[in-house]
Amino acid sequence: MSTHLKPQKYPQGDLFVCDITDVILKDDMASMEHPFYSLSKKPDREPRRYEYKGQWIEFRPSIKGMPTIYDKDLIIYAISQLIAGMKDGRVVSKRVQIDPYAFLVFTQRGVGGRDYDALCDSLDRIDGTRFRTNILFEGTRTDEWMGIIDGAKMKTDDKTGKIQSLELKLSDMVISSVEEMNVLTLHKDYFRLSRPIERRVYEIARKAVGQDESWAFRMMTLHIKSGSKGTLREFRRQMKPIIEGDYLPDYHIVFDEDADLVTFINRNTMPLDRDRVAGDAAEIRARLSSSAYAAARELAPGWDVQVLAGKFVVWWAKTGKSTPSSTDALFFKFCQTWYDKNGRP
Repeated sequence: MSTHLKPQKYPQGDLFVCDITDVILKDDMASMEHPFYSLSKKPDREPRRYEYKGQWIEFRPSIKGMPTIYDKDLIIYAISQLIAGMKDGRVVSKRVQIDPYAFLVFTQRGVGGRDYDALCDSLDRIDGTRFRTNILFEGTRTDEWMGIIDGAKMKTDDKTGKIQSLELKLSDMVISSVEEMNVLTLHKDYFRLSRPIERRVYEIARKAVGQDESWAFRMMTLHIKSGSKGTLREFRRQMKPIIEGDYLPDYHIVFDEDADLVTFINRNTMPLDRDRVAGDAAEIRARLSSSAYAAARELAPGWDVQVLAGKFVVWWAKTGKSTPSSTDALFFKFCQTWYDKNGRP
C-alpha cells in the first residue's frame, strides 16, 4: 500500500517540532460529508451550488478561487491542535497560533520558499471564500454568508521574506465542531495521499464507514458526494487506479462492476477506545424510552428490538459523536434503515 503514497519527508520526526508530532489528526465531519473544498489544482473561481438529499451549500469564491483540499490541511492542523489542547485541559480559543515551519513538517511538505508562498496562497483562498448552507442548522435556512475562518494575521521577516508566525481566527462553524466533538480521527498517512480525489474519497469513506465493517456507494453517488466537477466518466477513470491499487489508509476497496457499487471495507487499523465506546453505548441505551421499543417493533417487524437496540447504541458510540438529544428518533431511523436493507430475519 505504501508504494502508492508520497514518501515520508520526516520519518524520524524533527526536534524543532517534537512537541506536536504525536498529535492525532482530526477533521470536522461536516466537510468530510460534504464537498467544502475544490479538487482542482487550478484556480476555481466559479460560484457553485452543491445539493444532496435536501442539503445544500452555495459557494462564493474570491478572486484567488475556492480553497482546495490541500488548503484544508491548515484547518485540519488547527482542529488537531485544539482537540489535543482540550485533552490537556486548555480552553478552546477561536484564535490559533501556528508555527509555519511546524505546520509544513507536520503535513509532510517542503520547507523552502515556494512552500511558504503556497501557504500564503492557501490563506488567501480560505479567507476569501464565503458560503451559506442549511447543512449545519438541521434544515433551518439561515441566509448568512459565512467563512471557514474569520481572518488571519501573519508576521514575516522583512529581510528573509520568511513567515515567522501565523494566527488564524477560526469561524464559529469550526469552533462549534471542536466544542461538540463533531470531528473524526484521520490516518497519519492522510497527508501522504498525493491526488485530490484520493483525499476526498478517503474522507467520504472515513465518515461513512467509521468503525463499522463496511459501507457501499453506487459510483454515481460517490461522484456526487466527491464534489468533482468532471463527468461521471472522468470520475470512473480517476477511481480506477485507487480501486485497483487498494491503497487507501484504513479501508479496502471492492468494486462490483455489474452493480456499479463501490464498497469500503474496514482494515481495522483505526484505534478504538473500547472502554469509551462501551460507556457511551450504555449511556445512549439508558436514554431509550420504553415506548421506543414498541415503535421499533412496528418499524422492523420480526426483529428482536433488544438486539437492534444493542447494534444501534454501539454504532452511534463508535462514531465518537456526543450522546444524541433525540435518541428515540435516531433509533427509529436506524430501525427503518435496518429493515429496508435486511428485510425480515
